[in-house]
Amino acid sequence: MYKISIVLIIFISGIASVSVAQQDMMLTHFMYNKMGLNPATTGIDDGFCATSIYRNQWDKVSGAPNTGLLNAEGNLSRWNLGGAGINFYHDAIGFSRQNNVMLNYSQPIGIANGDKVAIGLGIGLQSLGIGNEWVTPDGTPANQDNSIPLGFSSKGLDVNFGLYYQSTRNFYVGLSSTHLNASKLANKTDKTQVYELQRHYYIMAGYKYQLSNSNNYLDFQTLYKTDSKKSQVEINTRFIMGTKGYAGLTYRTSDALSLLLAFNPLPNFTVGYSYDFTLNKLSSISRGSHEVLLKYCYYLPVPPVAVTRHPRWL
Repeated sequence: MYKISIVLIIFISGIASVSVAQQDMMLTHFMYNKMGLNPATTGIDDGFCATSIYRNQWDKVSGAPNTGLLNAEGNLSRWNLGGAGINFYHDAIGFSRQNNVMLNYSQPIGIANGDKVAIGLGIGLQSLGIGNEWVTPDGTPANQDNSIPLGFSSKGLDVNFGLYYQSTRNFYVGLSSTHLNASKLANKTDKTQVYELQRHYYIMAGYKYQLSNSNNYLDFQTLYKTDSKKSQVEINTRFIMGTKGYAGLTYRTSDALSLLLAFNPLPNFTVGYSYDFTLNKLSSISRGSHEVLLKYCYYLPVPPVAVTRHPRWL
């Protein structure tokens, strides 16, 4: 008999009427998914970048979350535009599947000393599906419990908004909200079963300190997130070894301590890995969480300076 995990039991018990649990995915490499949390960060840096992250959370726990992320963004300032990007993620928890695709646009405004303030908007689609081939932990078939949604699938509009400040002094801070419109994804055959997208709020900040005029840095980043009911803080510190890679640690309150390692096998191409040491109540059965990161950036060549000559002086 397949026994579903505590993770899925909590998820299903919330969706039986109206679910208000924290729904956004969790990533140790949160610094590589800024545009997914705050659309104002989209294309704020030069170049065109694509990022992929896979997370296997709470390894060996049945029904635990598995997440895949793919995003791409570009700086369009050369064409007198802001930043544009697309963000897609897939989140699987037990027999539930969430998919989100978001189109982002940000508009930076230059202020004193080359600093930037950006405003961003993300508009997309959120979908949810729950399978119908499972049994409860005591062996009761799911179709004998009317409070459990079977074959539930729905989708709805999703809107994100953000503000972001970036300083030339290697400092940034951002404020944002996801699921701003709080769509309700209802079971079409049973309107009492509703999955409500709760608004999530984020505050992010970071500072990069250069070491002794070298190409090495200490990078400090933090992320505060809340759905107005529960809150969590992530703190990350990395030692960036020039263009070679980095090593770092992340602490996530009430959840995990993480080790991060990355190297750059090619210019502008990063391969990273993180391992979370579980600190919560699942630590006795979980073998930790794994994440793999791939990121590549392409930078357009600097356009040549146009030189004009007066015919008289040719």
